[in-house]
Amino acid sequence: MIILILFIGNDSFSQRVYKKPEFVKNWSKPGKHPDHIVLNFSDDPSTSISVTWRTSKDVKIGYAEIALSDDNPAFISTANTIKAVTNNLNFDNVVGVIDRNNPKKTTFNSIDHNYHSVTFKNLKSNTMYGYRVGDGKIWSEWIQFKTAKKEGEPFSFLYVGDAQNYILELWSRLIREGYKKAPSASFIIHAGDLINDAHEEHQWHEWFMAGGWIHRSLPSIPIPGNHEYNPQVQNDIDEGIKRLSVQWNSQFTLPMNGVDGIKETNYYIDYQGVRFIALNSNILIAEQAEWLEDVLSDNPNKWTIATYHHPIFSASRGRDNETLRNLWKPLFDKYNVDLALQGHDHTYTRGRVAPYEINIVDGENIQDATGTVYVVSVSGGKMYKVKPGWEDYEALRDRVGNNKQLFQVISVDGNKLSYKSYTATGELFDAFDLIKNKNGLNSFIERKNEAL
Repeated sequence: MIILILFIGNDSFSQRVYKKPEFVKNWSKPGKHPDHIVLNFSDDPSTSISVTWRTSKDVKIGYAEIALSDDNPAFISTANTIKAVTNNLNFDNVVGVIDRNNPKKTTFNSIDHNYHSVTFKNLKSNTMYGYRVGDGKIWSEWIQFKTAKKEGEPFSFLYVGDAQNYILELWSRLIREGYKKAPSASFIIHAGDLINDAHEEHQWHEWFMAGGWIHRSLPSIPIPGNHEYNPQVQNDIDEGIKRLSVQWNSQFTLPMNGVDGIKETNYYIDYQGVRFIALNSNILIAEQAEWLEDVLSDNPNKWTIATYHHPIFSASRGRDNETLRNLWKPLFDKYNVDLALQGHDHTYTRGRVAPYEINIVDGENIQDATGTVYVVSVSGGKMYKVKPGWEDYEALRDRVGNNKQLFQVISVDGNKLSYKSYTATGELFDAFDLIKNKNGLNSFIERKNEAL
């Protein structure tokens, strides 16, 4: 199979024939050896963490072992063994790859394998542990992670937009470069559209292969995009019904503190003085607004960061998410949400709104004060064109970028939040700082010299 890719900005390479890789039959099928191993936060990150993995249906029982890591390899002799929760995922004739231009070309596949999950509890904060998963005889390697520190300690994390397309081919380099740039990052936020076709096992396998051991040692905070929702069976196609990826709730073990009916796609996590709020921008938008007000009004943390897929301020031509803007933005304004991390639009845009209570800014340059900063970013290989500015929505757009795979490193240290966006080749593309004052509002400092 071949496709054409258009390269922008170099006439000598304006158009080339790209040979899409082929995969051997059953490449993505699980076996007895654990695969798709992924870490998630599902409770207090300073005292617990969850691990989930996949096997063939022949592996009917799973275990995880955990021990305090030590320089001496004999640390493994002190491991505790925990039995996993195991469930079989069995779907016949589930929709696989969808040809959106020709539904008759839609393909179907069958899924029949097991997922295993363990939540490690009663851990020590700021402590490195080693763990492995398996069935008691067949095991993964020993993998290390570190629990969160107590509230207020500095940390950094990664954020990426849509992986979605050319996942193994092109997203691999992006996520690996991100880890090289921020090896001490505490976790990574995936802002939706991790894959292109919600239920397609082959694409999920690409996502797990591309991230590899990064998924196993760096906890993921994922939220679903529109491409995590597709018809599941032929009748869904006929009736225009879309359902959450059949793999999602089995392959991720996420907090259960969200809106009923969409738990593990809508949740919040408190991490070292920051409340991270994950929203599902696909369904139950109004119900999440009620939930969001409760989560924001009862928030003891200094910083608040929201992540969701469809941008409140769209970055690409022909897109606008007015319902989200009308329901969620007033709450972001009211409760001074600091940063909104978004996906969907396959380009880069970063901008901000005025402070909700600008009259309480004391002793600061009003021009430098800011309300919520909104970012749209893309990490995969599919790109769109940037749309005109955000002036019609009373928002200032500060930075745009076309045809760039990007990852972001965000650091929080006391009253300072530092944001840096990097290209897939590790070049700094955009940077700014937020400095929080005594009233809880932020000063905005753009790092133009560094970014350019």
